[in-house]
Amino acid sequence: MRAQAAKVPAGDWIVGFGFSGNALQRYPSVAELDAVSSDRPVMVVDSSGHAGAMNSAAFRAAGVSAATPDPAGGRFERGPDGRSLAGKAEETALNLVREKRPALQGATADAVATRASALWASYGQTTAQECGVGLGSDDIALVRNAIDKRLLTVDLYLCAKDSHVDAMAGAAAKVVKDYGRLEPRADAAFQRQENLVSDAAARPGDTTGLLLSLRPDLDRRYVNRVRLGGIKFWLDGSIPTAWMSQPYAVNPPGTEPGYRAYQQIPDAVLEASFDRWWTSKVQINMHMNGDAAAEQALRAIEKAVAKHGMSDHRPVFVHASYLRPDQIRRLKAVGGVPTFLTSGLIPGGDTVVKLWGAERASNAMAAMSMEKAGIPFTFSHDAPVSPQPWILALVDAGVNRRTPSGLVIGPEQRVTPYLGLKAVTANAAWQIKEETSKGTLEVGKLADLVILARNPLRVDPAAIKDIPVLKTIKEGRTIFRRDPATAAAAGAGLPLAGLPCPHELVGARAEEVGLSPQARNTLALLRGAAAGGAAP
Repeated sequence: MRAQAAKVPAGDWIVGFGFSGNALQRYPSVAELDAVSSDRPVMVVDSSGHAGAMNSAAFRAAGVSAATPDPAGGRFERGPDGRSLAGKAEETALNLVREKRPALQGATADAVATRASALWASYGQTTAQECGVGLGSDDIALVRNAIDKRLLTVDLYLCAKDSHVDAMAGAAAKVVKDYGRLEPRADAAFQRQENLVSDAAARPGDTTGLLLSLRPDLDRRYVNRVRLGGIKFWLDGSIPTAWMSQPYAVNPPGTEPGYRAYQQIPDAVLEASFDRWWTSKVQINMHMNGDAAAEQALRAIEKAVAKHGMSDHRPVFVHASYLRPDQIRRLKAVGGVPTFLTSGLIPGGDTVVKLWGAERASNAMAAMSMEKAGIPFTFSHDAPVSPQPWILALVDAGVNRRTPSGLVIGPEQRVTPYLGLKAVTANAAWQIKEETSKGTLEVGKLADLVILARNPLRVDPAAIKDIPVLKTIKEGRTIFRRDPATAAAAGAGLPLAGLPCPHELVGARAEEVGLSPQARNTLALLRGAAAGGAAP
């Protein structure tokens, strides 16, 4: 952190991420972080994203003192006197400090989007999801910056943090207004795109219209590759703060006998959200690890169903680490979608067994139980918690479920490589309601593809995670490539950022921007429509 402090411009916070509190068996103290800087805020957040530690300046900047009570759903660790701030902050207490970090600006703000987009592409992602918008005070500004400057090469589905729904909705309305047909942006390429959509809609049945109708970046859910799709609630914490219906097998350090962790938001808040959004197009995503948190979610959904009837809402159970068999049946009845952080079983699996006990651990992330019940499930990496947005590592973990100690957690919950791949492709598209244009290789869907060095269905299952991504293709255009000869070398990939999308190239030469033959055919159709010619 001292080395990082030397790199950070004067006036900015000194921030670190990714250490393991479990491995250290403690968190940095206020005194230790004061030694990094006594006058600038210092904050380090652990690899789970659910706890961190701060120095005195960071607490002052957030208006937190020894007299500040623990917020609902969170905790400040106290010193030996039971009052002074020791440094560690959990859950909502961490958020009280984290949200005070000053906004990122200029080149740094641009890099948030361009480097994240390049990183996603390097792991084979053509659509990414960020379900924490609002955790940072500048999140909305960063998103708008990415939209206005067209910084993304992949599609990005966003969820607003539950406490920032109104602010995010207001920002989204402003985007719609600025980029909508009533007040189109002062940009000839964008206006041409809008005209193409309108013309195609007026001529049902023609090829151009069909192609355009299948492009999510042209269907008004996306604006310059960004879509606000839902809301996210945090119902509990991570492994040591997962809200359980029964006590932990072994208490985490500093907790009382009978510890079950704790609820983070009142029932009434979640129930009111489902009452408001259940029949809308806004998806509710809920972070949960324990079965008590899953119970809170299921009760809220069941109340919405009783009042409004069933809806194709597809509520997302983020992590869904431990659900009882009766809860799995209820999950299916309400159309819920569980998304498992399977790669978390690798570094955290032994801790899960220790804290939660063998029964809960063996049924954690119960993918095969979901498959047998006929429930579509997905795998998600939760980066930077992972800490990388790896996709094949998720498949590998779901197939093998083996910890570094050699323990296989819940062997009956292991899935086949095919089901693992389905969880990050077809089912992932289903989760965000984009299955008509993404997720499988079919005529009429987007040419969103990945080329791998080896076939995940044929290699040793233990080697799936080691397969390099050679090329990532978004809508027929290569956005990442890696030299096969150096595929095993770190940093061998070449992210291709800053190129326009095919629909922006009506007046350009496709050959000059590396489009595939299929994309060139699509572009020819778009050019014909722009020129007023008949579509084939």
